[in-house]
Amino acid sequence: MIDLTLDAARTIVLATLEAARARGLQPLAVVVYDARGSLKCVQVEDGTSLRRAEVALGKANGALALGLGSRALHKRAEVQAYFLTAVGQVAGPAGLVPVPGGVLIRARDGRLLGAIGVSGDTSDNDEACAVAGIAAADLVPETGA
Repeated sequence: MIDLTLDAARTIVLATLEAARARGLQPLAVVVYDARGSLKCVQVEDGTSLRRAEVALGKANGALALGLGSRALHKRAEVQAYFLTAVGQVAGPAGLVPVPGGVLIRARDGRLLGAIGVSGDTSDNDEACAVAGIAAADLVPETGA
């Protein structure tokens, strides 16, 4: 089994930021975890607002913890708010942020490799950039749509 490499994580982060610049979005914070929950790469652009990196961590951590893209977690929070609140309490220091922008990273064969979290613009734009970053690494994004 091949884990998410540091080179792949860097490619994902850089391509995510390139997608944001091409779209003229607000400055982003981008984090990538591998499948075991180890932080692989973090980049925070100049000019992000306070705590954007922590929000990005929570998006990625929540997606990885529950095995669902954070778009699905957002939908679930609307119908099971108490459940998501409880999971947030046990999700560790990174927490759980149930809004789009946390995307699972899968290999072409479907294996879970990790998750990306993006924060800084609208949640939909954050997610779109994450998807672009994952695709640039020739991997498969899972948003939870």
